[in-house]
Amino acid sequence: MLEKVLPHSMLKAKPNLESRIKTLKRDWAIVYDMLSGKDNNDFGWDEHRQTVVTKDVMWNSYISSHKAAGQFRHHSFSYYDQLTSIYAKDRAIEKYAQTATDIVKEIDVEEGNNYHECKNDVSLDEMDV
Repeated sequence: MLEKVLPHSMLKAKPNLESRIKTLKRDWAIVYDMLSGKDNNDFGWDEHRQTVVTKDVMWNSYISSHKAAGQFRHHSFSYYDQLTSIYAKDRAIEKYAQTATDIVKEIDVEEGNNYHECKNDVSLDEMDV
């Protein structure tokens, strides 16, 4: 009986794992682009808190054109170092390396999601919380 249940449960877990991997890769690409972009010298990485750091004015400017990056303004990304060791080499040597925007758009198309194209995004800084 267990043999019949196990394959089915593994099949159910696969889409969840694939989704989680896509999310982690998308999030890593967003942080990586913030930290390694040629015009982003003011961004840094706080190793202790596992967060991206910069001045508020830089955050505001960057988030205005990179909405998906807003999630990392006040939240840590504890898998960044590990994912960098997996993905950074591929990004550095690929002839047609994807940007975070490319990855987010690709995932949105695959999932039928247009959240990142929403023009009415509001950051937590603009809300009374």
